[in-house]
Amino acid sequence: MIKGETLIFIGIAVVIAGVLLTFLGTALLSSGKNHNKDNDNTKVSTGGVILIGPIPIIFGNDKSMVMITILGAIILMVVAYFLFYRGAP
Repeated sequence: MIKGETLIFIGIAVVIAGVLLTFLGTALLSSGKNHNKDNDNTKVSTGGVILIGPIPIIFGNDKSMVMITILGAIILMVVAYFLFYRGAP
């Protein structure tokens, strides 16, 4: 069973990593080194998962992105099971 202090530490570490990655991504995009004005054949794919209890709502605009989000939803549900339901008597 995972201790509460460990879960709190993991949560804080994930939030800090998310803030740092957001800052780093914004800094890289604003530097202008990765902008290629000559190539207009860029395609943006989006996808996401909303978990309402055990029911996932999956959306996306590309079939490959939807498959990736389905895999992510399955991983999230398995992690949630092991964290919250496995140790219960």
